[in-house]
Amino acid sequence: MTTDPVKSIPAFYAGQSIFLTGATGFLGKVFIEKVLRSCPDVREIFMLMRPKKGLSVNKRLEKILNLPLFDKLREERPSNFEKLVPISGNVSEKGLGLSAADRQMLIERVTIIIHGAASVRLNDTLKYAIFVNTRATRDICILAQSMKNIKALVYISTAFTHVNNPLIEEKAYPPIADWQKIIDMAESLDNHTLNIFTAKCLDYIPNTYIFSKNLAESVIQEYSSSLPCAIVRPSMVTSSIKEPMPGWIDNIYGPIGLYIGGGKGIIRIGCCNKNLNEDIVPVDIVIKAILVVSWKIGLTSFSADSTLFVLNCTTQKHITHQNVMRMLLSVGREIPLEGIIWTPNGRLTDNLILFYILTIFLHMLPAILIDLVLKFSGRQPMLVRLQRKLYVANCVLSHFSSHEWKFSNTNKLAVMSSIPPDNRDMFSFDYFDCDMREYIKNSIIGVKKFLLHEDMNRLDAARSHSKRVYLFVTMVETIVSIYILRMIYWWIYSFTL
Repeated sequence: MTTDPVKSIPAFYAGQSIFLTGATGFLGKVFIEKVLRSCPDVREIFMLMRPKKGLSVNKRLEKILNLPLFDKLREERPSNFEKLVPISGNVSEKGLGLSAADRQMLIERVTIIIHGAASVRLNDTLKYAIFVNTRATRDICILAQSMKNIKALVYISTAFTHVNNPLIEEKAYPPIADWQKIIDMAESLDNHTLNIFTAKCLDYIPNTYIFSKNLAESVIQEYSSSLPCAIVRPSMVTSSIKEPMPGWIDNIYGPIGLYIGGGKGIIRIGCCNKNLNEDIVPVDIVIKAILVVSWKIGLTSFSADSTLFVLNCTTQKHITHQNVMRMLLSVGREIPLEGIIWTPNGRLTDNLILFYILTIFLHMLPAILIDLVLKFSGRQPMLVRLQRKLYVANCVLSHFSSHEWKFSNTNKLAVMSSIPPDNRDMFSFDYFDCDMREYIKNSIIGVKKFLLHEDMNRLDAARSHSKRVYLFVTMVETIVSIYILRMIYWWIYSFTL
């Protein structure tokens, strides 16, 4: 196995045809922008997409390209948008839902596959998770075996696929189950029957997402003897640190949704161990890692006994949940979200009983009262339903925020050191020197601009509203405290008579 260390990364991608799954997702869109801007001579990017909400794949692509994410590319290389080729398909369907003509075109032209499509909902049914995350990976590998000029197949996994190991190394692990049997079972049994067996299938795995991704890694491992494969394992992916702009974010999965709830004052208690480190990684760092790994695999001579290359793309900034919360609250006072309903607070606990009790008192009871007010004023009640969803999200994420894993980074360091010096500014995924407070500030601004569509020119109004809410909350808490103290006083006084 030998690698050509001379060829630059943009030069490697020149003339390459990339097949990208998950093109409409958070990672996929940032990948497209980065490739077209930093590797301008790429031949084409085939994007696996499905029609959605009455929109064809072409209309969906047109809508995606209007996002602010692509403003920089629009200014620098507008003609490169013509290199995007939408392919109609669906990873939840057998054979990726590809037409015979599209399949043949991919076989003849694709040289690099980036398989990033996945359902990231942690509480999907077992059937759906297996179809989207495991069976689709098998079908990608089957398709890749037919490709005439395949140079690299990079699978985007997750850093949490092997949660039973306190130290997760950059290597393939034995699967929790036989992926072929599990796919057969998902195809042959109905949802009701599968749901009965879900707990037994999952064993020590906390949810169907991790289970299906664990099996998908074993699919890649099995096909790596006949294909030039690699696995990139990012931890929780958050807003961009630098490219194409600081703070880019366009989804509310994972910790982002909980932050918005906390910033609005809707979430006032979180279920996590505040003393453990938070493992998040900016999206542009992940994309650079994917591009560099694909470059490495593409320049490495492949043989049947080649070792599957695995890279853990995890945090370089070891900061506890409590310290992150303090920074969020501090920056949140400077840049508050609009329309907050209560003063943001950062109570954290890993005691499930205490979390449940506080959820009732701090979340559900106020939600019931507010919904009653909304109902009697002729408006649609919504807060109780929202709090239920947030409670489920909090519980689902609690496994990751109440446990901590160590990740080896030998491969990561080796790959970073192999990046040609002239390419390091553009492709290095080292962010050790990042100022975390500045990153959090940019992330909050990104949430306001790109997710909540708030006008930053209204920031003074948001601060004024935040101050009014703070005074109101202080008054309410003072009144409640006086009432409680008075009740205690009368209770003690009654026993002294």
